[in-house]
Amino acid sequence: MAITIGLTTWTEHPSLLGGTKKLTLSEYAGFFPVVEVDTAFYAIPKPLVVHNWRLQVPASFQFIVKANGIITKHERVTEFDLPATVNAFRAAFQELHDHGQLQAVLLQFPPFFTVSRENILYLRQLRDLFGDWPLTVEWRNNTWYKPALVKESMLLLQELHMSLTIADEPATQGNSVPFYPAVTDQQQAFFRLHGRNLAGWQNPGAGWRRKRTLYRYNDQELHEIAAAVQKVAAQAQTTTIIFNNNAGGDAADNALMLQKILGLSFTDLNPRQLGFDI
Repeated sequence: MAITIGLTTWTEHPSLLGGTKKLTLSEYAGFFPVVEVDTAFYAIPKPLVVHNWRLQVPASFQFIVKANGIITKHERVTEFDLPATVNAFRAAFQELHDHGQLQAVLLQFPPFFTVSRENILYLRQLRDLFGDWPLTVEWRNNTWYKPALVKESMLLLQELHMSLTIADEPATQGNSVPFYPAVTDQQQAFFRLHGRNLAGWQNPGAGWRRKRTLYRYNDQELHEIAAAVQKVAAQAQTTTIIFNNNAGGDAADNALMLQKILGLSFTDLNPRQLGFDI
């Protein structure tokens, strides 16, 4: 049983260095053993870019890579070559996979990705196209969690060897999913913490994507999350918590607080700059 903690991106956490400077990946890897990379959602990087990432981190450092938006149907295009797109994505991150540093590909589906025969078949197709690559699914439509269907939803992920991304986000009527700490892959489990900014989550508009994660977890909330993490970690070989509540720069501080609550010590990190050891 292992528990790791990380953040989305590595540049946007200046509090780790006590200032306003954007972090390099090398600096980030002095604090946490895993990072979520979201840039691939917008554009698939060149393999050389990924190679340069590897040069900046320890050999045990892990990457969670968010799947390109075409793959997860965020782009409402009716005609595209899915196998070719997945192949291009895999080619970009093949080096991470080959060196055991690709913890998972995050398949975050849009709110309109509902329970349907078509979408279930689509998940099966993605598993076939990705082969043995580790996949974790974050649903953003609560039909997958309806009482009459949730058991089947979890069994589907088990069958496909996909882990459920356990999301923590504001509880709304239409565009959120419940906190559902289930293990569907005994190899690894994932928590993705977006914060609980209800007003920001419910009111799309200018800057919405940034404002909705404007939230700082308090001590009681982090202890409640820690309890859920420990229960899940007893069922999976590796459990990873990613903090995505960073619109106000709170993710790093919350991650360090949760690390302390769980009593975790991360080894094999990059050396830190003098004067910034915690």
